[in-house]
Amino acid sequence: MLPNTGKLAGCTLFITGASRGIGKAIALKAAKDGANIVIAAKTAEPHPTLPGTIYTAAEEIEAAGGKALPCIVNVREEQQIINAVEKAVKTFGGIDILVNNASAISLTGTLETATKKVNLMMDVNVRGTYLTSKACLPYLRKSKNPHILNLSPPMNLNPMWFKNHCAYTISKYGMSMCVLGMAEEFRGEVAVNALWPKTAIHTAAMDMLGGAGIEKQCRKTDILADAAYCILTKPKTFTGNFIIDEVLLREEGVKDFDVYAIAPGQPLMPDFFLDVETDTTAVKQERYVFPIGAAQKKLSGSLQEGAGSSAAEPSGPVAETFRVIQGIVTEEYVRSTQGVFQFELSGDGGGTWYIDLKTKGGSAGFGKPPVTADVVMSMSSADFVKMFTGKLKPTLAFMSGKLRIKGNMSLAIKLEKLLSQLASKL
Repeated sequence: MLPNTGKLAGCTLFITGASRGIGKAIALKAAKDGANIVIAAKTAEPHPTLPGTIYTAAEEIEAAGGKALPCIVNVREEQQIINAVEKAVKTFGGIDILVNNASAISLTGTLETATKKVNLMMDVNVRGTYLTSKACLPYLRKSKNPHILNLSPPMNLNPMWFKNHCAYTISKYGMSMCVLGMAEEFRGEVAVNALWPKTAIHTAAMDMLGGAGIEKQCRKTDILADAAYCILTKPKTFTGNFIIDEVLLREEGVKDFDVYAIAPGQPLMPDFFLDVETDTTAVKQERYVFPIGAAQKKLSGSLQEGAGSSAAEPSGPVAETFRVIQGIVTEEYVRSTQGVFQFELSGDGGGTWYIDLKTKGGSAGFGKPPVTADVVMSMSSADFVKMFTGKLKPTLAFMSGKLRIKGNMSLAIKLEKLLSQLASKL
């Protein structure tokens, strides 16, 4: 963990979305220095599923040693932003730092994204960031060491980061373009930078996206709080940078990253927009190799039995995986899942396959399902086999662009839970 230095004592930070998650973590880190925190967020009344309000966050900030000003702010409403900025200046005498953390997400394809979701992401992520920056800049320019920090990624133009969630990517890159433009526009006056995590971060949003158990593949919000603190205590000449949390902290001398892990020693899920180098040798080797244990015995046995079958009948690891699945599907799985999954697989043993966990008795096999699929998943045959033998988490496959999902996302999340149950039987 990065120790506090006291450099933010007396500084005023205006943080959007600071009632919970990453925004609140950054606020608490600054509060330990004795900073003033403007909590600009929507949640004034307790949310039925999400933790915290602007008032509970204010209590935590005061307890940590800071001063808090909770302000009800929906960044889609320009007047609410302006009112909060004016209140902050009146209360604390100015604004030294702006953290644009508020963000909306919908990981859906172009045809599956409702217009209201597109509007929400563009309004919160791009327009909200732009307007909050615009409202704060006149006061930031009067500060001795002003900073704007956007929680947005480096602009990676690899098409795989666009194809599965085009609107979301556009909106996050819009935040990054604000960094690119404003850093140059206000060079010498205000530092403007972007911060993005190397791995998934455990927040309420991640729980909703990944389902139960996803936290084991995540880091705590503390890592972003430490990285943000490091950036915000640098001189204003440090500007126009797209910073990855772990990279920066390593440069600052941090060596122990297990302290940031929810489950130290567990593999971590890479975050969006960061290309993960694939070990192609391992992929080639694993294409026809199954994990040691019951699955390997069952599948290798099936492969030997099917060695003399006709060429027209599907064979290979994918076919054997589906045959094993067919053999272990129970009424309990059907009753608890109530979904039909279609798989469009590329590469060896590819084609259209399905798992029907809706129709009485359930079934799995080659071709289109007997009834219309609720979810269609597209991926390579090699990654499919990895997914069903426990070597690749569906959430990780999706976030790294290896898996494309169309249809009912909640059923897709159900499949991950189902896979963990199946893995013990495969």
